Amino acid sequence: MVDRGEFIRRFGGVFEHSPFIAERAYDAGKVTEPLTAMGIHEALCSQFRAASHEERLGVLRAHPDLAGKLAIAGQLTADSRNEQAGAGLDQLSPQEHTRFTELNATYVESNGFPFIIAVKGLNKTDILRAFETRIKDDAEQEFATATAQVEKIALLRLSALLPE
Repeated sequence: MVDRGEFIRRFGGVFEHSPFIAERAYDAGKVTEPLTAMGIHEALCSQFRAASHEERLGVLRAHPDLAGKLAIAGQLTADSRNEQAGAGLDQLSPQEHTRFTELNATYVESNGFPFIIAVKGLNKTDILRAFETRIKDDAEQEFATATAQVEKIALLRLSALLPE
């Protein structure tokens, strides 16, 4: 069985800057061998869902803006940098960057957390279209959508680390 420290080191960043989820999954005895993407995902998501509203909001707020200032400054986590680059968000035109910046600001002001979408398999046009659609949703609906997207991102990250 993988020890607690190794588990947290390997999986503590699956939920962006939120190792408490991996800590709680391990401490709750939810981690079983063999380690698989689906098994770890289930263990982590059970703890994410059991977290308080404020804790889940903190996880959402830990995510960077898409094509935002952290990306420009080169300060994204390796996972976020690779995910955004894979969707072409590191190659925006000045006009596209301005549009993403405007949408990010409006979205955060309305919801209190950044726009979150699992970008794997999407391109910048797909993401912009989703952004422009979801920005019209109310805060409660968007909280539910964003938490579901966080769980999807976690599964994609785990699938890159472990067998299904």
